[in-house]
Amino acid sequence: MAKIDVIMPQMGESITEGTLSKWLKKVGDPVKRDEPIFEISTDKVDAEIPAPMAGVLAEVLVQEGQTVAVQTVVARIETDAAAVSAPAPTPAAIVPPVPPPAAPAPPARVEPVPALPLVAPPAPAAAGDESLEDRLRRKSSPLVRKMAAEHQLDLSAIPGSGLAGRVTKGDVLSYLEKGPPPVAPPAAAAPMVPASPVAGAVHLIPGPVVEPWEGDRVEPWSRIRKLTADHMIMSRRVSAHVQSVIEIDYTRVGQLRAAKKADYAGRGVNLTYLAFIAKAVADNLRKHPVLNAAVMGESTVFRREINLGVAVALDWGLIVPVIRHADELSLLGLARAISDLAERARTKRLNPDEIQRGTFSITNPGGFGTFIGLPVLNQPQSAILAVGTIEKRPAVITAPDGTDALGIRTKGMLALSFDHRIVDGADADRFLADLRKSLEGFAENAT
Repeated sequence: MAKIDVIMPQMGESITEGTLSKWLKKVGDPVKRDEPIFEISTDKVDAEIPAPMAGVLAEVLVQEGQTVAVQTVVARIETDAAAVSAPAPTPAAIVPPVPPPAAPAPPARVEPVPALPLVAPPAPAAAGDESLEDRLRRKSSPLVRKMAAEHQLDLSAIPGSGLAGRVTKGDVLSYLEKGPPPVAPPAAAAPMVPASPVAGAVHLIPGPVVEPWEGDRVEPWSRIRKLTADHMIMSRRVSAHVQSVIEIDYTRVGQLRAAKKADYAGRGVNLTYLAFIAKAVADNLRKHPVLNAAVMGESTVFRREINLGVAVALDWGLIVPVIRHADELSLLGLARAISDLAERARTKRLNPDEIQRGTFSITNPGGFGTFIGLPVLNQPQSAILAVGTIEKRPAVITAPDGTDALGIRTKGMLALSFDHRIVDGADADRFLADLRKSLEGFAENAT
């Protein structure tokens, strides 16, 4: 018999640690090769990690809730020695492929992260003088770098509690709440001048004190719930949220869907109303670039790529996988991408890069019967579209001769939340008007 190490995988090139959130197997349980044995959470994604080899889970070295560095041995699997004569693949193999650079990089080199906007980067160390710990400390997660940029903070000035002193999201939040540590006054007594507040510091208002009553159930937040809460509070704080709502007649879309649904099902794709809406959004964003933009300081970044994030409700939270280059996909391609990403989100098989680089988001509360929703912006995007329930309703229909009659039409509401710092009401309304025109006159050749 032999024992195989199970390691904490690196879920993305900028990730240096992960939290083991749940063991799916117990010590003594048999495991199959590629069978999920534990779950991890990072700043980017939750994922199930498969066993590198079949055998029996012999040791558990990292307990649920612990955060450890990548490549840390978290468990050992006892297996037949003959089965491991060839090197066994490790969970690190699930790291998504990265396109090769123009010239190959030195294998052991860790590249420094780009300098943060509005913050002067620290002076680079001389070649060969920088330690691995120094490089790991500077290689903070994208979430941490984004928080620092938003509040104009220098990461080198924030004490880090992560691996090798790496600054974590909690360190940034604590720094914003408490400010920099006090500096000891000089030996000579001198009048103390009140210090100015830290640039970009936020004075967090504590919530009400809540105590559980007899019979209550207290459930600690999961990592994804904490990240969602922080992101939503930050979004409401930094953006001027405004909403516009428009009613859509989906009768034409409904007819096309009924005509094409069997053909799409034969190709393994479920044709939904959401696919038609995503197609109309992707086709119209190029004409309305400010809806596909982001705020950078006192500038607007107009994104060249059109990458649609589609929110997926999970039992343990909400995640927004991204369809890259959505404007280049047909209706069939969008329908297939929406179905695939939603399924892999629910089964914790998304790669970290599949929830990044979104430029516009769509959420579908109408799937639960909600008439209309007014969502919070998915920072740093400038707009998000909420799809209300689509159903048959009575409507006034005007005949070609100008007479009116009461008829039945398939209708629903679309609500657009936008950042009023860069998107004017007229911009949002023109975008919604074009969406309605595209959906109500959806061309059959667009399918």
